[in-house]
Amino acid sequence: MLSNEVLFFAGFIVFVVGMLALDLGVFSKKDHVVKFKEAAAWSAVWVLFALGFYVLLDRQGHLIHGIENYQQLQAVVDTYMRGKLVLYPDDFERSLATYCNTLSLEFITGYLLEYSLSVDNIFVIIMIFTSFGVREKFYKKVLFWGILGAIVMRFVFIFAGAALIHHFSWIMYLFGCFLIYTGIKMFSERKQEEEIDPSKHPVVKFAAKYFRVYPRYVGNRFFVKRRKGHWHITPLFVVVMIIEFTDLIFAVDSVPAVFSVTQDPYVVFFSNIFAILGLRSMFFFLSNIIHIFHYLKVGLSFLLSFIGFKMIAHQWLTEWGFKTVHSLYIILAILGISIIASLLFPVKEKILPSNNNSSTHEHSLEENIEQNLEQVKEELIKRLN
Repeated sequence: MLSNEVLFFAGFIVFVVGMLALDLGVFSKKDHVVKFKEAAAWSAVWVLFALGFYVLLDRQGHLIHGIENYQQLQAVVDTYMRGKLVLYPDDFERSLATYCNTLSLEFITGYLLEYSLSVDNIFVIIMIFTSFGVREKFYKKVLFWGILGAIVMRFVFIFAGAALIHHFSWIMYLFGCFLIYTGIKMFSERKQEEEIDPSKHPVVKFAAKYFRVYPRYVGNRFFVKRRKGHWHITPLFVVVMIIEFTDLIFAVDSVPAVFSVTQDPYVVFFSNIFAILGLRSMFFFLSNIIHIFHYLKVGLSFLLSFIGFKMIAHQWLTEWGFKTVHSLYIILAILGISIIASLLFPVKEKILPSNNNSSTHEHSLEENIEQNLEQVKEELIKRLN
């Protein structure tokens, strides 16, 4: 007989696959440029779904682990919430309500944390699309398959991490140190201009070495068949591989960060997936205005450092009465201050010389994209020959 965890998890996956299929099959039959209103609408949809899931956990969170009596509740708390929750042995209903409330708070805090850290991912995705000259109307398809792969990778990453933490509790301290280091590094490099050299990207080199790569884009196709009958991957599929690789790198930061909020792998997974599902619409929503929030990188660096400190000092903070809701308040405060500071102290626009009008700038941007794409083509052709 299947356990409650398996049934609840299976139901969640069916919901996710159903929504993605609906999006791809009904709302994305044709490749098109996603406008601001469409992106805002889908962003709102995914946020509402996450809030709905929060309400579900607050009222029926015990269904995840199939808690039916006080002994089962105590066992789950000892496994995932040791030291964080006070139960009432003589009042099971009150204990269960307290557990569900804490569980839902852990989910929404982990979701907000993951969603916030995804902003940095958006910066990188924008650079990838620009550097590889991907046409804007293909962004949505590339991100769809990139996110689908990310869901699979997060599943492996999260449950493997949970198993390691369960057997080696000292790993939490290692994760904490790593997050503090990452936060400090992000703060020190906040003003550096990030660039991607397509011809030198490790995924491009890997693809050229182990796959047959077609030297140019073929519409929205990921694969193309040559006359000799051999299938080749197109540069568009290489871009999907790069986005998958990028998400894997970001998961090294974000997944341990959510484990600082909750050690229940199911809650970590649910919060991660809801954030990832909202990432694509948030990309289109923020891609044209993200430069306005120039202090977000600073905020994210402090956020990572705070989470790292929390992981290291978890035991002492628990003894001092620090709860999940306090983490939620601090995360909201850091993000709020970053956004308000960005709006109050905007970046001064650089005055361009008079001969550099908008059309000239647009032309030079197109030339840069074409040059980058030509570098990729030359690199791939060299490796194929």
